[in-house]
Amino acid sequence: MKLTHWIGVALIAAAATALGARLQQGQDAMTPLAERYIKLVLALGQHDPDYVDAYYGPEALKTEAAAAKRSLADLDVDAHSVREALRNTRLPEGADEMTRLRREYLIRQVESLGARVAMLSGTRLDFDEESKALYDAVAPVHGEEEFTQVLTALDRRLPGPGTLQQRYETFRSTFVIPPARLDTVFKAAIEACRQRTLEHVELPKDERFTVEYVTGKSWSGYNWYQGNYRSLIQVNTDLPIFIDRAIDLACHEGYPGHHVYNVLLEQHLVHDRGWQEFAVYPLFSPQSLIAEGTANYGIEVAFPREDRLDFERRVLFPAAGLDPSRVTEYYEVQALVDQLSYAGNEAARRYLNGEIDAAGAAAWLEKYALYGPPRAAQRVKFIDQYRSYVINYNLGKDMVARHVEIDSGDPTDAVARWAAFTRLLSSPRLPSGLRRSSADAQDALRR
Repeated sequence: MKLTHWIGVALIAAAATALGARLQQGQDAMTPLAERYIKLVLALGQHDPDYVDAYYGPEALKTEAAAAKRSLADLDVDAHSVREALRNTRLPEGADEMTRLRREYLIRQVESLGARVAMLSGTRLDFDEESKALYDAVAPVHGEEEFTQVLTALDRRLPGPGTLQQRYETFRSTFVIPPARLDTVFKAAIEACRQRTLEHVELPKDERFTVEYVTGKSWSGYNWYQGNYRSLIQVNTDLPIFIDRAIDLACHEGYPGHHVYNVLLEQHLVHDRGWQEFAVYPLFSPQSLIAEGTANYGIEVAFPREDRLDFERRVLFPAAGLDPSRVTEYYEVQALVDQLSYAGNEAARRYLNGEIDAAGAAAWLEKYALYGPPRAAQRVKFIDQYRSYVINYNLGKDMVARHVEIDSGDPTDAVARWAAFTRLLSSPRLPSGLRRSSADAQDALRR
């Protein structure tokens, strides 16, 4: 072999080594800032009990945060310092997309933390200002006339005496899962969601979660991620649980929703890349729009409509003791009700902006979202506790759907859609990044 070939090989190897060293320097520059971010999140959790949704990093950092009890003013100064340091961190030429996303993610998460500090310190933001500051997104405004059109269609679909809300409650009451059958139905739904997910997503062999049934909560279900690929999923049984919630909760909280999202972040970012900042999850942050949006969209990824109707008819309705012949009827009505999803955002927007009070918010939910009085009261409690977080479910789903369907190249190709969905679950992409990437992809398609 010619000497020039060996010289060329040596030069290529040296260049690769130099590039690797520059990339490592860029990574190392962010590592201490990432640790400061973790400490900030844990410290803010001392002021806001809902703020730290999950943490499975070094226990010493959690102990330190509890002992230090840093003031909000101190956290504000430190957050500003970390944000500026991240902005001034220059990644080396050739940094991969994931590294660039990591830096953008950290900057925006720290900015969101600063906004939460300001809110806890007394700063008042309106609904849209708050959602932009915390979640990197603003939900569109929907007027009463849009919901009225849907309600008119439902009025024709559910004729009879009483108000539409009463007729809907009467109709839906025949699709409640009996309490004695609840666990059996949920286990069947979970197993089906898991099987469908594992056909497309490679998960660690030791991943798993447990399910508990609880009461006295403002939410219907919750995933508490505990690290080591484990979750605790709690289902609130305060109100009747309808048959559609079996697959919805099994997918949303479990497969391919929150449990899978957290497992993939732990596996690919925390363990494989050593990015310890992903071992902490601040609830009031842009990460939540991605988490809730993928969890809701994941229901459709795992169970496209016809597949879902078939499974419900064969498995879940019989397991719940319900009439399988009514599956299509039930989901035709639910498809219309789903078009009222953004009515919940409007109730929260008006309530948090001071345009209506709690009673007015409940009345709005009853009229435009068809909530029964107990459920409307529960939802107002949720808004009191989590405020503009409500946008993450419907707006998050819509943004995730657009991104995944464009990224897949062919929304009708189930394999491609699962692949695009899994890429999103495994990456530190921001809500504003979803919009940018979707717009870029659309421009490319037009060209």
